[in-house]
Amino acid sequence: MTKYFKELVNFLNDNEFIVKATIVKTIGSSPRNEDTEMFISDLDSFGTIGGGQLEYLVINHSRKMLIENVKKDILKIPLGPEIGQCCGGNVEVSLVIMSKKNKSLTLNSFNENYKTLPHVYVMGSGHVGRALALQLQHLPVKCILIDSRSHELAKCDADVEKRLSAIPEIDIKSSPAGSAYIILSHDHALDFILTAAALERNDANYVGMIGSKTKKTKFKRWYQSNYDNTSIEDLTCPIGSERNHDKRPSVIASFVTAEVIDLLTSNINLSKKYDLNLRMVVG
Repeated sequence: MTKYFKELVNFLNDNEFIVKATIVKTIGSSPRNEDTEMFISDLDSFGTIGGGQLEYLVINHSRKMLIENVKKDILKIPLGPEIGQCCGGNVEVSLVIMSKKNKSLTLNSFNENYKTLPHVYVMGSGHVGRALALQLQHLPVKCILIDSRSHELAKCDADVEKRLSAIPEIDIKSSPAGSAYIILSHDHALDFILTAAALERNDANYVGMIGSKTKKTKFKRWYQSNYDNTSIEDLTCPIGSERNHDKRPSVIASFVTAEVIDLLTSNINLSKKYDLNLRMVVG
C-alpha cells in the first residue's frame, strides 16, 4: 500500500487541476462501495470507482467540469441498460474540483487510514517471501518483510518495509494485535520457533507456515512438548492452495496472498475508501 500512497502523492502534485469523484450513495447492486474515491485530471486518472460505463461517464463529466470551471456537481447514474451496464442498481457520485486545502486533507485522511491497516509480517526473504512482498505492496495492508540475512533482503524490489532482524521472534512479539504472520524462513527449526511465537499471541488474524502436512504433524508434536498452549487450530499449514501443485514462487505467493486477504477482509474492515494502485491513462 506504500506504493499506492507514493503514486497518489505524485498524481496530486503533478496535476494542478483535479476532480475528486466520490461515491456518496448506492442503491442496489453497484461495482464499488460508498466513500470510494478516484481522481481525474485533464489527461489522466487515478484509482477506480468501478470501471465500465459508470467510470467513463464520470471521467468525461469531470473533464467537462475542468474545462468550464464548474467547482462541484452531483451525478445520479442508473446502472442498467441505459448506460450499457447490468448491475441493476443506482449510484450517486459527488464531483469536486480540488483546492490545495482539499488535496492536503485527502493526503492526511489517507495517512490516517494507512495507520490503521493490518500488518502482514512475511518472515523470510527467500524466493516465496520476496514474491509475496511484490504482491502485498499493492494491497490495503502494511507489509513487513523480515530476515536475518541482509543479502536476501537486498534482493527484494517491492515497496514494503524491509527489516533486518537477528531475533525475528521479537518482531512477532512486539507486533500489533490483529496482524497476519506468514512464516517461510530458510530454516525449519526457525519456522517452528516463529510459528509458536505467533500462536502464543492469541490475537493473530492469520498464522501460516510454509510446508507439508508432514511438517505440520512434526510441528504439532514439537509444540505440544514445549509449550503450554498445545492447540494449533489457528495454524494454516500448508499455506495457499492444496489442490494446486505448482511450486513456482510467484504462483505460491498468489494463492497465499488471496488466502491472507480473504481472512483479513472477513475479520477486519479494510479501508474501502482507497483502491489499489490501478492507474489508467485516458486519451
